[in-house]
Amino acid sequence: MAPAGAGALLVGGPVPGGLVVLGAAAGTVPDESTQQVVGYPALFVLVALGALVPVIPTGALVSSAAVVAFHHRTLPVGLLLVFAVAAFGAFVGDVALYWLGQRGVRSRRGARRLSALRERVAPERLAAAQRQLTEHGVAVLVLSRLVPAGRIPVMAACLLAGMPLRTFARADALACLAWAATYQLIGILGGSLFAEPWKGVALAVGLTVLLSAGPTAWRRLRRRPS
Repeated sequence: MAPAGAGALLVGGPVPGGLVVLGAAAGTVPDESTQQVVGYPALFVLVALGALVPVIPTGALVSSAAVVAFHHRTLPVGLLLVFAVAAFGAFVGDVALYWLGQRGVRSRRGARRLSALRERVAPERLAAAQRQLTEHGVAVLVLSRLVPAGRIPVMAACLLAGMPLRTFARADALACLAWAATYQLIGILGGSLFAEPWKGVALAVGLTVLLSAGPTAWRRLRRRPS
């Protein structure tokens, strides 16, 4: 059991009814009734929202879900459900954001909306994404979710290139599957190293933060004048 006030972010594993709970817990897996009330839909909604509004740490969320599913008694069903829900939520969020981007480009105020999207991307990263998209095609899109802060630049490059939604969706489906598998593996690693779920969650969250923020911090340090 975690120390008092640990406040670890937990996602319950599979229970009768096929539900998972997502919430803050003081080191214990939430009870079954709570799991049934919240369930996998919470994981889906938060991952989809995280794709639309990139302030939710969706990678850490999926890894935390995998940790607790790993400790649940219904393996491997729990892990498979976490993987499927996370991948589908990411896909829905990505496709919705791209569709909104396309509508913005085609509308009267499309230039303003496209500019707002481009402002979220460093010019050099957008230029690199456009160059890679030209050279390698949709393979760049498949890998974009595995590269820290790589999703938005590549999506903006796809919009500027006029990529059809159907083409984007096909490539993004593979990207979301690879993304969900990667962060689930991090969660399984954390779950396998500790008997208590909250410790595995802490390790998984730390690893995902390192993977997502580490490269950006390194680039900023390299740009600083000596």
